[in-house]
Amino acid sequence: MNRESVIDELRSSDQPWDIIIIGGGATGMGTALDAASRGYRTLLIEQHDFGKGTSSRSTKLVHGGVRYLRQGDVSMVFEALKERGLMMQNAPHLVRNQSFIIPAYDWWEGPFYTIGLKVYDVMAGKMGFGPSYHISREETIKALPNIETRGLKGGIIYHDGQFDDARMLISLGQTTRKYGGYVINYLKATGLIKEKNLVAGVEARDEESGEEFLIRAKVVINATGVFADTILKMDTPEAGDMIRPSQGIHLVLGEEYLKGSHAIMVPHTSDGRVMFAVPWYNRVVLGTTDTLIDKFSLEPEPLESEIDFVLETAGQYLVKKPERKDVLSAFAGLRPLAAPDSEGKSTKEISRHHKILVSVTGLISVIGGKWTTYRKMAEDALNYAIMVGELPEKPCITHDIKIHGYAIPNEDHINPMSVYGTERQEVESMEVAGQNILSESLQIYPSQIIWAARKEMARSLEDVLARRTRALFLDARESMKIAPQAASLLAGELGKDKEWINAELDNYEKLLKNYLVDN
Repeated sequence: MNRESVIDELRSSDQPWDIIIIGGGATGMGTALDAASRGYRTLLIEQHDFGKGTSSRSTKLVHGGVRYLRQGDVSMVFEALKERGLMMQNAPHLVRNQSFIIPAYDWWEGPFYTIGLKVYDVMAGKMGFGPSYHISREETIKALPNIETRGLKGGIIYHDGQFDDARMLISLGQTTRKYGGYVINYLKATGLIKEKNLVAGVEARDEESGEEFLIRAKVVINATGVFADTILKMDTPEAGDMIRPSQGIHLVLGEEYLKGSHAIMVPHTSDGRVMFAVPWYNRVVLGTTDTLIDKFSLEPEPLESEIDFVLETAGQYLVKKPERKDVLSAFAGLRPLAAPDSEGKSTKEISRHHKILVSVTGLISVIGGKWTTYRKMAEDALNYAIMVGELPEKPCITHDIKIHGYAIPNEDHINPMSVYGTERQEVESMEVAGQNILSESLQIYPSQIIWAARKEMARSLEDVLARRTRALFLDARESMKIAPQAASLLAGELGKDKEWINAELDNYEKLLKNYLVDN
């Protein structure tokens, strides 16, 4: 993944691409890998950094969706459970088995959820992560030392997956490159090329240099998530909105709030959703909410009401009640829900199924969906692209593609360095003069910053502290402490001067405010 080589390719090539994908999130990256692995000449462009807007801001779960089963959306659960299994199979260095406990406070909850989760197990079949079963009150307290014990009757254990979303994106991009595809960040689609009223490519601008490109293609795929309507309106200005964005926030706490290796799943909050408390890199992620948003941006911000709701709900189940001062980082993400056919539906009722739209001009748009089913969304989009672009038919092979860095980690719980997989030893062995470690608490090393610039297309301080490492999401204040050193290291790799470093630090300090919770 080298940005300059992609720019050179765009300047020198006069042949149309088979497929251009707009959007560098889960859907776009999955589609790029599918296209490249089938042998099509593939280019993915992203206006900011990969996963900036949504795909780095998830609950970090790879799951079938227990609540979708309760809603009766059996096909969604079947599909997601299959894809969950494939993600673990193909990227064990990024996806791991996580046990969850549902604490039961009413006598009927134990049998009710045990039966439901047995159905979940059966649906997963051979792709299952482990059997679910009921545990006693004493066993629940032992497994969750911080759980509220008043009225506790017992618990139900079940299994789902956990992963590092931003690192998964980078690994998908690297795998795409392995198959001959190109991905590039900070190249913004500014318009669509039309020939005989059909989409024939993309107008794009390099956000770093201002250079503009006319990039021709046989097929253009709109995989921009919550921004899909923007691209749709480039194609058809009078088009109606196809996306109904919903915001979900997460709060990150210290590991003392969830002693032990199990996560907690609250099956029914006061707003009718589920809530999780999940261990992640020696921290605890609490979330999430579901708030309809009319105005949205690449940098969504947690609402005060959402922060209060998550803390209040968590406080009902934890002996140590979290307060605002305990929050290490707060981040918001947007769900690109497909707009419902009728008005009045709440967000939790809107389907998480994806839709593939093909306009009369040939523009293909992927609407809705969820991280776990990214591969299936990509496969469906490519099958349409073959027809639209009259491309030679080639079968999808992503079911069995090992994701870049494929390695089965030795640790029971993923060490932050495990996400590099087979490259971990190379990253760890890099020597950086005069520096040993940037952050003890986050286990971030200078070599990771240099690696991000050389191998992972990191272009800014935010890129390395938010997405190549997860410092900003794990502990915002700690990330600011290491920002000067990280900026200096990055500048050395990118050939930037002191003025650039100061500008990056100013920008990062402004960004940081979105992740801090006022007491």
